[in-house]
Amino acid sequence: MPDHLVLLLDAPLCAFGGDIIDAYGVVRDFPGRSTVTGLLANALGYDRADGVRLDRLQARLVLGSARAAEGRRVRDFQTARLGAGDRGWTTRGRIEGRSGGAATYDSPHIRYRDADADALVLVAFRLDPPEESPTLAEVEHALDRPERPLFAGRKPCLPSRPLLAGRVAADDVRTALERGLAACAAGEGRFRLHSSRARREPDGWPRSARPVRAQWPAGLEPGDLEPGERERRQEICDERDWVVGVHGGSRGVTEGRLSLPAQPRGDMP
Repeated sequence: MPDHLVLLLDAPLCAFGGDIIDAYGVVRDFPGRSTVTGLLANALGYDRADGVRLDRLQARLVLGSARAAEGRRVRDFQTARLGAGDRGWTTRGRIEGRSGGAATYDSPHIRYRDADADALVLVAFRLDPPEESPTLAEVEHALDRPERPLFAGRKPCLPSRPLLAGRVAADDVRTALERGLAACAAGEGRFRLHSSRARREPDGWPRSARPVRAQWPAGLEPGDLEPGERERRQEICDERDWVVGVHGGSRGVTEGRLSLPAQPRGDMP
């Protein structure tokens, strides 16, 4: 029975990036494979130039996630005044400036960015094959002592607690998610939630058991559904070609419901 690491993404704002269309930066309900790869790579101290290592880490990642608290979706309206003389460092390590005629900079740059406020998302993952470096133990150590700051999606999304909750042994990711939720409900060790989560309804942890939305790799046994609901298998594009620097490819996932245990104990009175 393989071990899985469980992360608790608990932050004032979470943003799991989706497809950007024009000025609209939408978000996904669940963190994608590239999002979690980038998170682990930051902890391990990988650089953007380490494309081969990043691709391999992503290929080994087997993950699922559950929205223990839905929170609420918000949209941020952002503006910035750009100038023709602006210069900055690129991800390729070179200084780059701006181009375009003078009229290009008459108006501010406008964009919209979505995020989830006060959500709580549980992520369970393992690495396959397990003996290859980095091992799960090496990733676990890196998450406890990260080389760089870690975020719940975008850089402004600072976590309100350490992301690593612990390990669970499970035959598959869906079972690991269920056991992680049960550990939160029991207040076990680092799975223990702040008491403010237990006090809030409906955005916090519920006072009675209910199913929660979750996503796990396609091909596993179905979860617990509410009356009239059906699980949905779909193909999603959430992987990145880290060498080329673009998103592409697809993988099969199942979205359904998992049982959420009743109210946990908080870590403060």
